[in-house]
Amino acid sequence: MDNNASLPLAKELLEERIGYKFNNAELLTEALTHSSYINEHKGSDLNCNERLEFLGDSVLSIVVSRYLFFQYSSRQEGDLTKIRAAVVCEKALAKYAKEICLGDYLYLGHGEDKNNGRTRASITSDAFEALLGAMYIDTDYDAERVSLFLMPFVKKEIDYIRKGEAFADYKTALQQIIQQANGERLVYTVVGESGPDHEKTFTVEARLNSNVIGVGSGSSKRAAEQAAAREALRLFGADETLEA
Repeated sequence: MDNNASLPLAKELLEERIGYKFNNAELLTEALTHSSYINEHKGSDLNCNERLEFLGDSVLSIVVSRYLFFQYSSRQEGDLTKIRAAVVCEKALAKYAKEICLGDYLYLGHGEDKNNGRTRASITSDAFEALLGAMYIDTDYDAERVSLFLMPFVKKEIDYIRKGEAFADYKTALQQIIQQANGERLVYTVVGESGPDHEKTFTVEARLNSNVIGVGSGSSKRAAEQAAAREALRLFGADETLEA
């Protein structure tokens, strides 16, 4: 059975999932159409989603940038750039796409379909951007309406990243404090590992001249070091500068 044969019905199910009914159904079809499908259906009236992806990428950037600019008013440009990069990267977009099962609705060529194209991050992340572009056009270029759909995914990802301390660079902040005094030596030492190889937890001590000033744990040595640095910053009363 050709999976693509059921896609016109599936598009209606997708609209239910995303809470938006397209006025121009052709825009949604285009957003869901991968270039591999076009290559196998020469002469069809369909267009692949690459142009909509281009537009959606810009819409994504402005919506997220605007949110971060006003939500994180105490953050500098460098921090905002890191946060934005983390929530609009391919990995994050593929995660958003997975939440709405976007891959299940794509028009794919037979080869891509057989080779797990519906779950491939490069394909689903591009389709998510194309969906944003299609919605932007369909709403008569209403970024606010796109934001209503997009931002719940982004906010959830920011919360997830914050728990992992992915964009709060506590190590750099701590190093800047330590460098103010000459002769001080800061090192991070792994003092414990637990759990199976695929799910390890590391414990790290931040040591200043051999004195332990912070202890942290994480799923990687880097995350554990960040946690230890954050604990040390609390000792210095300086961790609030990195809080949103």
